[in-house]
Amino acid sequence: MIFATLFLLSLGLAMDAFAAAVAQGAASRPSRSTALRMSLAFGFAQAVMPLLGWALGMAFAAVMQSVAHWIAFVLLGILGLRMIREGLDCDPEAPSQDLTLWPLLVMAVATSIDAAVAGITLPSFGAPILLACLVIGMTTSLMTYPGVFLGALMGTRVGKWAEVLGGLILIGLGAKIFISQQFFAV
Repeated sequence: MIFATLFLLSLGLAMDAFAAAVAQGAASRPSRSTALRMSLAFGFAQAVMPLLGWALGMAFAAVMQSVAHWIAFVLLGILGLRMIREGLDCDPEAPSQDLTLWPLLVMAVATSIDAAVAGITLPSFGAPILLACLVIGMTTSLMTYPGVFLGALMGTRVGKWAEVLGGLILIGLGAKIFISQQFFAV
């Protein structure tokens, strides 16, 4: 059950990176090296940022323990709503045609901010933090690579709907954590 929940969280968090990869693929003629660079950069950023969020959460562990399920519910809900709003936005930002190192790093960090916030909620899932970070990073990396080529085939429309789906997944996970801790905790 913990792994399934962690995998769903990983999918939800990876949707921003997937959408960015699809958009980048739609904006340019992607190469395997571009897709690999994006996959590695996005996966690494998505693996490191939850660790940062978790560390901040642990620094305030005494306070967090009694309200963690509320925080998870609110933060994942806000992240989910933001992703849905961005996915439904009719005027998406155009991705850079030339994906050099600097734009790639900016894009990787920008798409992983939500992973840092979600990292605060990781203790609510009951999974070891390093395993959680690894699953989140690997899921993102594995979704980003084909996302670049899917974008070249399908255009930006698919990427936006992926963000909506990711937002719905994050809202659902926040609700699951809240309900299980608020009403079914032993």
